[in-house]
Amino acid sequence: MTLEARVGAGVAAFEIDVELAVAAGELVAVLGPNGAGKTSLLRALAGLLPLRTGRVILDGVVLEDPAAGIRVPSERRPIGLVFQEYLLFPHLSVRENVAFGLRARGMARAIALGEADRWLERVGLSGEGDRKPASLSGGQAQRVALARVLALNPALLLLDEPMAALDASTRIEFRRDLRRHLESFRGVRLLVTHDPVEAMAMADRLVVVEQGRVLQSGTPADVTQRPRSRYVADLVGVNLFRGRASQNVITLADGGSLTAAGAADGDVFAVVHPRTVALYRTRPDGTPRNVWEGRAVDLDLGGDRVRVRLSGIPSIVAEVTPAAVRELGLDRGDQVWVAVKATEVSVYPA
Repeated sequence: MTLEARVGAGVAAFEIDVELAVAAGELVAVLGPNGAGKTSLLRALAGLLPLRTGRVILDGVVLEDPAAGIRVPSERRPIGLVFQEYLLFPHLSVRENVAFGLRARGMARAIALGEADRWLERVGLSGEGDRKPASLSGGQAQRVALARVLALNPALLLLDEPMAALDASTRIEFRRDLRRHLESFRGVRLLVTHDPVEAMAMADRLVVVEQGRVLQSGTPADVTQRPRSRYVADLVGVNLFRGRASQNVITLADGGSLTAAGAADGDVFAVVHPRTVALYRTRPDGTPRNVWEGRAVDLDLGGDRVRVRLSGIPSIVAEVTPAAVRELGLDRGDQVWVAVKATEVSVYPA
């Protein structure tokens, strides 16, 4: 079971152009900021948003190809979509909600209700079948929505921000249960989220989407160790620069330069961890290769560290201890000297 898709679609003036290949047994998380096109991608795969270009092939069967005039209606696609809003039928019981899709496919009522009870037991809601959706907690409603889709045994399972509406404590428990259910699911699995913790805890591979395009794809370790966009760098908590290297000096696209040990010539990304950024009140002595003046814009305390956002050429974020802030007498608006050792600049091809 595999998914191969090239999705060219649009909502009003917003265009998405995303290519995906997902193997059976692989859980792929599509990660990106709000408005990146993640939900539109799922809607296009499910047949709810028509393609303008591209094709969708599931297990060797073409579900949509505008150039060939092929478009299988959404209700005939072997695809299950779990919406973040749950979309349970309020007038039906929990059991009837789970049985709805089975009944729509022609299964006898008694058999469908029995199958619904089995799925409710699997998602931890045994004995709750007679309740109405309005009486459920957010976590319970999401479990019912998941059971309703899994009962249909779809070839492709699409999950759109399945934990977005849950509170923090419920989210942790539901994430654990969801992973367990997904491990037993034999079809293709695609999870959309904007939560990096959720994506990295669950996915085998990340696909980072911004402005309707794929910017980066790889294992969670690959993506976090070598971010290729400011969005990913911010998620990971590192400084990301882009520029052109020549003889270990990187001329940055946004102004300024960095010296990096062993940087290969050409277009590169450079990563500097905030904890390797040193701050001084006067120009430092010694041999740091990268020294420049900056102004403290923000100081954010988090645990035992303070993240200091500095404007300058280049702008950068430093992470220091509260004791260091007190010793420097540092406050917003203060001028400081910034120093980064060349050996602390990680460089890879752009």
